Parts: sequence; C-alpha cells; structure tokens
Amino acid sequence: MNVNILLVVFVVLSGILGECQGGQLRKNFYRKTCPLAEEIVQNVTWNHVSTNQFLPAKLLRMHFHDCFVRGCDGSVLLNSTANNTAEKDAIPNLSLSGFDVIDDIKASVEKKCPGVVSCADILALAARDSVSFQFNKSMWEVLTGRRDGTISRAREALLNIPAPVFNFTQLKQSFASKNLTVHDLVVLSGSHTIGVGHCNTFSNRLYNFTGKGDQDPSLNATYAQFLKTKCTSLNDTTTTVVMDPGSSLKFDSDYYAILKQHKGLFQSDAALLTGASNIVLELDDNNKFFTEFAQSMKRMGAVEILTGTAGEIRKKCGVVN
Repeated sequence: MNVNILLVVFVVLSGILGECQGGQLRKNFYRKTCPLAEEIVQNVTWNHVSTNQFLPAKLLRMHFHDCFVRGCDGSVLLNSTANNTAEKDAIPNLSLSGFDVIDDIKASVEKKCPGVVSCADILALAARDSVSFQFNKSMWEVLTGRRDGTISRAREALLNIPAPVFNFTQLKQSFASKNLTVHDLVVLSGSHTIGVGHCNTFSNRLYNFTGKGDQDPSLNATYAQFLKTKCTSLNDTTTTVVMDPGSSLKFDSDYYAILKQHKGLFQSDAALLTGASNIVLELDDNNKFFTEFAQSMKRMGAVEILTGTAGEIRKKCGVVN
C-alpha cells in the first residue's frame, strides 16, 4: 500500500516538474482569454495566402529564424532603433519578408482581445496555417503560451542561424545547441521543398567551390549547368532560384527525392547526404515526412521560450511596449 502511495506521489510530482520544464506551452492556451484567437490567425493568414502563393515559404522561414535566436520569442519581428540593430537587419534576415502579414494578423487579434495574444504565438500559428492552406486542414499542432522577448540583436542572428554553406558537422552543432537532434535537422530541412534561394547563397558551388574557380563535384552536373544560366556570377544578390525544381509551391517530400539526385541547392542541403543519408531515404514519402515534420516543428517551437511572467505581450510586433 505504501509503495503504491509513493508511486502516485512520484507520478504527480513528475508531471508537475515536467510541466515546468516543458515551459508551460499547451493546447488552446487562449481558450478563456481569447477564444477566437487561433481562428482569427488562420482566417487572416489564409486570406493572405490566397493572393500570395509564396507566403508559406516566407512565414515558415521567419519562424525558423526567430526560434534559432533567443528561442521562439518573436524577437525577429522587432525593428531596429537608433541605439540597436535588430535581428531583422542582420545579413541572414535581410531577405525575410511577410512582416506586414504578421502585423495585419496582430491588428485583427488586438481588435478582439487587446494585449492578450503574443506576437511569438502569432508567428508560430501563422507559419503553420500558411503551409496548411493548400491542404485545407492543420498540418501540425502548435502549442501556445509563448511570451514576447524585448531584446533583438543583429549579431546574435549572425551567430545562431545556420548558414547555407554549413557542412554536416556545423549543422549538427547548430541544431544541438538548440536541443534539436540530427533527425530534426534532416526533417526541418525539408521545408526547402517550398521557396527560393538567392544566387549569392550557393553560387560558390558553381564557380569557386574550393577557391580555385572550380565547381562542387557533389552537385549534379546537369543541374549545375542549369543553375549557371540563372546565376551568371558570384556576386548576384538579386536573382532567385526555386529550391525544389518542379514542386516549389507544393509542400511535399519531393525535397528528399531531389537530394538523392544530388540536386540540393545549398551546400547545407548536400551535406545531409554526407552524415544522415539513411534519414533522407526514410523521408522520401509524403506520409512519413508529414508525420515527422509535425513532431520536429513542435520541438522547434518550444526552443528557449518565454512563458509565465517572463517577457511581455507586445501591443505591436515591431516595437517593445
């Protein structure tokens, strides 16, 4: 009998500790304080995606870049000030866009429930909802309860966001620093199935891979010739190329099929074959990819979050209160 009582106490305490360590994110966090919050986010997001098919890639990338710097705290949304250069003005974030959409969602939510729903949660929900538009259903669960950070520094974005030129070791270290696994790395890289890459982020693979005017030998030769017709120099910062030829607007597992053909656009894409080819092979299946992506997004969405009384609920996403 005593043993059973001890066991019950242990289970209850473990649950309490687990909840604290898990950061208190939960399903329907705003159920009582703003019951329509998630519906409003979805409606406004879907309205924007219906007229901008490139938005899902933009918001998914913005959420990723937010979570890798100070955790998923909406700090990527903050504007620079006279005394501080914010994350959004760091080199890795200069090509981010969709901030106006987040502002529009925030304004709609604020009308209904002023000062309740965080920008960090809005970004996490909008990233999910934008990708989900083509499926007409939510593709992964987003737990809510994040609060907004008040600090945003460009130099931290440079230090924390994994670069497109990273090799497998560097990628692994970058993800491990956020308590994400190699499996998460390969799964989340699958977001490259939508969107575009700027020529200057990969053209070294075409023209100067080892500093001797050479081409990356791991890149499919036919694909390399095609890329050279799009990116004619190392310094082209304006031209973009789709990351998933033939399927760049459709969220699917095609990215992994392309990797196997050595047509990954970035060095960081090709690197996955050098250290995790078994996972790449596994994910070349829509159902498997969707299942795994949902789980990895849930883990990424909980990185270094602010909850409880930490941070704040910003009235506007671009400025601290």
